[in-house]
Amino acid sequence: MTKLTLGPIAYHWSAERRRDFYASIADEAPVDEVYLGEVICSKRAPFQEAELPTIIERLERAGKRVILSSLAEVMLKRERKATEDLATMDSHEIEINNAAGLYARGKQPHRIGPFMNAYNEATIKWMADQGATHVVLPTELPFPAIDAATQAARDLGLGVEVQVFGRASLAVSARCYHARAHGRTKDNCQFVCEDDSDGMPLTTSDDRPILRVNGIQTQSESYVDLMREVTRLTGNGVTHLRLMPQAVDMVAVAQLYRSALDGSLDLPEVEAMLRQICDKTPLSNGFFYGEAGYRRIATASPA
Repeated sequence: MTKLTLGPIAYHWSAERRRDFYASIADEAPVDEVYLGEVICSKRAPFQEAELPTIIERLERAGKRVILSSLAEVMLKRERKATEDLATMDSHEIEINNAAGLYARGKQPHRIGPFMNAYNEATIKWMADQGATHVVLPTELPFPAIDAATQAARDLGLGVEVQVFGRASLAVSARCYHARAHGRTKDNCQFVCEDDSDGMPLTTSDDRPILRVNGIQTQSESYVDLMREVTRLTGNGVTHLRLMPQAVDMVAVAQLYRSALDGSLDLPEVEAMLRQICDKTPLSNGFFYGEAGYRRIATASPA
């Protein structure tokens, strides 16, 4: 049975907001697995560490499986230490998002996160040889590449996860765009990213929204939405569908995707409800069809 998962929060939400968010996920959201941990900026981690045990206990008591995610970028000594500490844990499954985590894990079982870029069969085979039991595919992959990667992973006994909702992560950088946009340095950012709970909008010269900035991360302006493609993904062996937390009603989003998985609601009805939840944020599925990622393709055949 295909599992519905909730990816790690990418933004700098306050400890109180995170606590309330995960309480609602535990009590109301029909997701099977929840990824926790700071994946974007190590400076944010101390703000959530104190709450983490309580959040884990609440989610597990509600029957959710918890996976702990590592940083996507490791540059400093404290980041290497944090990655090593996480990679050597045995209390929970670990999702590794950086090669430093692979080294520290030492071929012990782990999941591969989307920042590791498992684009092809040879890479997935190598990752399986390093101890991977599960792989999250990059959001940019078109369906034929998803299909090939899925078959390769399944032949090796790996779970396969595809993001079906939320902003696409397009890049991470050594520099913090968020800090620079406010005339600050990365070391003296004063956590300005907390002011943008769904990312900082970037616009073109004619004032059209184009991207979002989240600390060192560049994201799509649109929310990826593969509601129409769920049946094709699950029918081709994808075992997990990932929802990325956004500043919308994620319990309602999860309920709609569960309805799509179960076939309990008419698809046009579900899509209309999702558009209402997402309000003015555009929805996109271009990558899936080998087109520009921001596009919304209503009817098309995968290239």
